[in-house]
Amino acid sequence: MKPIVVTASTMMELSELVRGTAALPVSGVGHLQLFRGALGEREILLATTGIGKVNAASAATLLLERFSPELLVNTGCGGAFPGCGLCVGGLAVADSECLADEGVQTPEGWRGLDLIGIPVFEGGGERIFNRIPLDAGLVREALECARKGGCRAVAGPFLTVSTCSGTSAKGEELLQRFPGVCENMEGGAVAQVALCYGVPLLEVRGISNMVEDRDLARWDLRRAVSEAQSLVLSFLATRCS
Repeated sequence: MKPIVVTASTMMELSELVRGTAALPVSGVGHLQLFRGALGEREILLATTGIGKVNAASAATLLLERFSPELLVNTGCGGAFPGCGLCVGGLAVADSECLADEGVQTPEGWRGLDLIGIPVFEGGGERIFNRIPLDAGLVREALECARKGGCRAVAGPFLTVSTCSGTSAKGEELLQRFPGVCENMEGGAVAQVALCYGVPLLEVRGISNMVEDRDLARWDLRRAVSEAQSLVLSFLATRCS
């Protein structure tokens, strides 16, 4: 039986999952901080990737090459766009990932990768530029787990950026490019690697802040990552039962 791999950028975003799967540290897997646990008969591998797209893609590639998992789960925190139905402490499930700042700055404004004409992925009759679709069945499963747990989760597009939006104006600019419910710094890279390897991806994020003029007093990182891990653990328990 193939394992399930779970990634997050930091240990804070993974610690409750490590405890919940009784996972122990594993050495010898490149540069990664990796833990091996289990739910039922299913092996669960949990890894911290580090922040940003390069770290996330590097880690995802190593994990998929080494372990050939059945499923990849990416979790952590994110910033919600105003008007998307989310608030701090809320839960978001990605129905697609978008490389939101990969493109061209033209005299007429920003344009996506389709302007260049070189896709980030091509296969099975598809040419993927900025938007990477995710598995709709996994989204439904995660939303149902949230509902059964008495929580509300919002599904929608996630935007992956290299620079977090610290102003309302920047958030509005991103939404003019692509629709989205929240932004993050790793999910699009993980989604692109998963697509290349043909491994389904579920991405769940807790909302730590709104995309607005940056004010750390309004953030709640701990609640966000705890809520996300609780949903992921519920999802994994259902899958492994």
